[in-house]
Amino acid sequence: MANAMSGSVDLVCVDPTRVQEVWPAVKHLIVRAILRTGLNHTADVEYDTLHGDSLLWLAWDAEARAIRAAATTVLARTDTELVCILTACGGERMRAWLPLLAGIEAYARAEGCAALRIYGRKGWARVLDGYRVEHVILQKDL
Repeated sequence: MANAMSGSVDLVCVDPTRVQEVWPAVKHLIVRAILRTGLNHTADVEYDTLHGDSLLWLAWDAEARAIRAAATTVLARTDTELVCILTACGGERMRAWLPLLAGIEAYARAEGCAALRIYGRKGWARVLDGYRVEHVILQKDL
């Protein structure tokens, strides 16, 4: 497991060979995040994460011995570049773990990604420095 420090909360990338051990403790965080947006299917994110196609990231509070947040990422090749997509992120005490996003950005850079994309609610744009709304999803309920 890799770590990056931010106060008393660490960013932990769960070794894909150990995700099955951790998933039951964080599944509710990921599912809640996915259901809030409807941008992914929970079964797809779970399958990709449990089978090593996506990575599972934790915000670990060592002092409290508690997971404060969990996120999933996947690398995707477009026609022009490689991007890292944060497909789901959910947790509590966001101010403590939001700075840990820099660790995921560093991972994406190291993998040769041109960008980190976040699939989530519009409100993320207000709290994330350096991120902008690039595209929108327009929806008409039928």
